[in-house]
Amino acid sequence: MLSTRFTEAFGIEHPIVQGGMMWVGRAELAAAVSEAGGLGMITALTQPTPADLVQEIERARSLTDKPFGVNLTILPSINPPPYDEYRRAIVDAGVTIVETAGSSPEPHMEMFRDHGIKVIHKCTSVRHALKAERVGVTAVSIDGFECAGHPGEDDVPGLVLIPATADRLSIPFIASGGFGDGRGLAAALVLGADGINMGSRFMCTVESPVAQAVKERIVEATELDTNLIFRSLRNTARVAKNAVSDEVVEILANGGEFADVRELVAGARGRTVFEQGDLDAGIWTVGLVQGLIHDIPTVDELVRRIVEEAERVLQVKTLLTV
Repeated sequence: MLSTRFTEAFGIEHPIVQGGMMWVGRAELAAAVSEAGGLGMITALTQPTPADLVQEIERARSLTDKPFGVNLTILPSINPPPYDEYRRAIVDAGVTIVETAGSSPEPHMEMFRDHGIKVIHKCTSVRHALKAERVGVTAVSIDGFECAGHPGEDDVPGLVLIPATADRLSIPFIASGGFGDGRGLAAALVLGADGINMGSRFMCTVESPVAQAVKERIVEATELDTNLIFRSLRNTARVAKNAVSDEVVEILANGGEFADVRELVAGARGRTVFEQGDLDAGIWTVGLVQGLIHDIPTVDELVRRIVEEAERVLQVKTLLTV
């Protein structure tokens, strides 16, 4: 058993966390990860209203009695959702673990702390991790440049970012971006992390609530099949390479502004990809780790083999150093 500061702090068996993913982090996936011994996450803003979020939390509880959390990502938006209402719904539903991402968690910490909620803050740099530690989070999820979604603007990959974080952070932290097998988990632990966070790998499982065509595309794709969009806008996002993201890259490279691509990157179009399997309906997020994904297992099978492989790798490392 790979016991770490993170597993002890959050009461889970394995140091593996399912990242909060828009349109993907639903009850069935979160519960499956928790049942397998990891930490599943429901994505709050996937639910159209705070009341719907409460129902989704209850649905997860009907599927597992093990710990799971809720992701609350706070990003700049033309029409921002009612974040305070979602936060209140999380508290009122009795959730005990929250993953925050995007903006600083500081405005939310008092309420979460007052209700005994442990916070994991996802960030992309050591400086942001240290700030999260100062405002009182229980743990940090440090996100390397390999990740899906928003990798920040520093472009620091995990091989450097993880040990750099370990050198300066006192609280437990997990590594995000590029993880999909036991070798990655073993590497993260050796580099100083207390576990790993996986998004794309869990998206490509039987229990993942996305269209089969999306999962099959991830299996077919390589580490070369992503695009970085919004680079010129200083809001970089890593997404799947398709006709839409190619067009967005071209428009912005030729001097376009956000207004010129707004309709192309609309969230509703990305949701269509996941729900209907039309891979060119919009942009959708996936990480470089898709180059290491070759099948669509159940969550339980995936977690079990990752842990077993990590234990084998770490045992070999130990024998080599004796």
